[in-house]
Amino acid sequence: MGAKECIRTAIAFSIGCFLSIFVLIRMVIVILKSRGRVSWKRHDMPDCLRDPALGTHNYAHLEHVRLHYVAAGDEDKPLMLMIHGLPEFWFSWRCQIREFKKYYRVVAIDLRGYGESDKPSGISNYGLGELAKDIKQLVPALGYESCVLVGHDWGGAVSWTVAGMYPEVVDKLIVMNCPHPLSFMGYVVTHWAQFKKSWFQFFFSVPFLPELYFCIRDRRMLEVIFNGRVWGTRCKKFSREEVEAYKYAFPTLGSFTGPLNYIRAMPRTVPPPQKKIPAPTLLIWGCKDGAIERGLAPLAEKYTGSLTIKYVEDASHWVQMDCPDVVNTHMREFLRVS
Repeated sequence: MGAKECIRTAIAFSIGCFLSIFVLIRMVIVILKSRGRVSWKRHDMPDCLRDPALGTHNYAHLEHVRLHYVAAGDEDKPLMLMIHGLPEFWFSWRCQIREFKKYYRVVAIDLRGYGESDKPSGISNYGLGELAKDIKQLVPALGYESCVLVGHDWGGAVSWTVAGMYPEVVDKLIVMNCPHPLSFMGYVVTHWAQFKKSWFQFFFSVPFLPELYFCIRDRRMLEVIFNGRVWGTRCKKFSREEVEAYKYAFPTLGSFTGPLNYIRAMPRTVPPPQKKIPAPTLLIWGCKDGAIERGLAPLAEKYTGSLTIKYVEDASHWVQMDCPDVVNTHMREFLRVS
C-alpha cells in the first residue's frame, strides 16, 4: 500500500473501532435478552432455490478462482451477465432471470467469496481490480466475446470497473443503486448525510466482530437488512422461504468474511485505471435507499459517454426485488426488447 492507502485504511479502521463499541454493547444486550442462545445451525436448502425455471447450476474455472453460476435461456442467444451485491448471491436476480431468459442467455453468478464460488483468503484478493479480472475471464469462459452486463450494489461497482477497464467485453451496461466507485469517496467526505449512512462500511472494516454480528440470533441481521430499515424501507417484504434462502447461502461465521473483505479492501487498494465507458449505460436507482444518497447517481455522467438514469421512487436499495416489474420495464426499453 502507498501512503494514501495507509492513511485511508487507518482512518476507516479508527472510525470502525469507535463504532464497534456501540455495536458490541448492542450485541451483549441481544445475547442477554436471548438468554445466551446463539444459533450456528446450518439451514436446509429451501424449495425456491430448486426452482428449475431459474436455470441450471454450473462452475467456471478461471485463472485463480472457480465461480458458481446459474444459467437460463438458449445458448445461441446473446449473453446477459448478472452480478449481485452485499450480502446477496445469484438468487437476488430471480425476477430478472425469469423475464430476460426469453431474450438472452442469462447467467447470474456468485462472486468470489460468496455462495458456492471459491473463497480466497486475504483482503487483497477482494479489490475491484481482481474482481473485474474475474468478469473479464468469465465472459470467454462462457463462450462469448462480450455481454450485457448487469450489476447491483457491489456488483454494480464491479460492473462499472469492468466497463471502464475492459470496454471490449461490455456491449451495454446496466447498474442498480451503485454510484461509480471513483465518485463515491469524494462525495462521502463532502456530504455529511452520506457519511452518516456509510457507518456500516467503517464498522465492517474491523476484523471478526462484523461476522459475529451477522450470525447472532440465527443470522437475524439478514432478516433486518432485507425486511427492515437498515438499507431503506422496503415496499415488498421477503417471504419466509426467501429469507431462508439467504440464510442457507451464509451457513457459517466464516461465510461472511469474503463478502466483508470487499469493503475492507476498498481503502487499501489503489483504484484501477479506467477509461470513459463507451457502452450505452442505464442506471436504475431506488429512491428509498437508506445506504446511498440519490445525489450520487448523476455523478456517473462524468465517467460515461451515454448515460440514462431511471429513478424508482417507491423502491429501496433492493430495487430489482422491490419493484421487479418497473425495473424489468426500464431494462426492456433500454435494451429494446419486447
